[in-house]
Amino acid sequence: MSEINQQITLNSRPDGWVVQENFKLVDGQIPEIGEGEILTRNLFMSVDPYMRSRMNDAKSYVPPFQIGEVLQAGVVGEVVTSQNPKFNEGDVVVGMLGWENYSKSDGEGLLTVERGPVPLSYYLGVLGMPGMTAYAGLVGVADVQAGETVFVSAASGAVGSVVGQIAKIMGCAVVGCAGSDDKVDFLVNELGFDRAFNYKTCGSIARKIAELCPKGIDVNFENVGGEIMEAALWNMRDFGRIAVCGMISNYNDKEMTPGPRGMGIIIQRRLKIQGFIVSDNPGLNMEFIQKAVGWLAEGKLKYRETVTDGLENAPSAFIGMLKGENFGKQIVKIA
Repeated sequence: MSEINQQITLNSRPDGWVVQENFKLVDGQIPEIGEGEILTRNLFMSVDPYMRSRMNDAKSYVPPFQIGEVLQAGVVGEVVTSQNPKFNEGDVVVGMLGWENYSKSDGEGLLTVERGPVPLSYYLGVLGMPGMTAYAGLVGVADVQAGETVFVSAASGAVGSVVGQIAKIMGCAVVGCAGSDDKVDFLVNELGFDRAFNYKTCGSIARKIAELCPKGIDVNFENVGGEIMEAALWNMRDFGRIAVCGMISNYNDKEMTPGPRGMGIIIQRRLKIQGFIVSDNPGLNMEFIQKAVGWLAEGKLKYRETVTDGLENAPSAFIGMLKGENFGKQIVKIA
């Protein structure tokens, strides 16, 4: 085991778009553990849109990252030393750990997962927070029903790609949008979306949604916000539901921008709009895992990752993810 523990810390807070200079790669020491603690060798880490808000010094549902401190992420790691009876050397664990080669933990919030036919990185994606988020939003928030029309923004991303597939499994018509023709082809020809479009080249997004959803939208699973959410809002059916998972189009704004126009339609069509986070309903998360393992085995649930090699490249992977350069879930391979 190397004596050097490479780490990435928050060097400065972004002013608008995140840049490389906001991060700093440092050489730290491998932590020594005490009673009740474990040391993990980190194998894979996740970079996700919500991390952008944690780079701001602002109150949110998770505390902000602090200048000079090691950043945190969802990580798959292998226990190399344990003084905690719940964990043994060689165990594979998943949970919030550092952007670093080795992490010390008291085990709180870590789950032990089995090595097997499913790649370990899947526990950061389709079998992890993104997959759980997709299920919680569709089932717990939107109460989706067979026969309904579901519209998904950022549909080729880690969450959106799972949303569309679950909706199809549940008997819905599914329409999505993505930022390239290759991603649109992937949604329709690999994931089984009924229809999809490239929002960058389609002209009027609202008109395109109206064309592809001629009867309107029953459920909008919203990952983007801004212009796309506005276009979906105008195409909602009476008593439609909008599950707001993310607003990635606004995360790098220097100043707050006006929300979607035409909000009066919420009253006219008696719409329900609800924001949520994955931890709101732990019972649904476990329900999803049990179903998803079966869906993967049956080929009903497909999954794609973009894997960036090397901890030192995590900042560029994160920036690229915010710009939509990834295809599916963005993962960083650490070891």
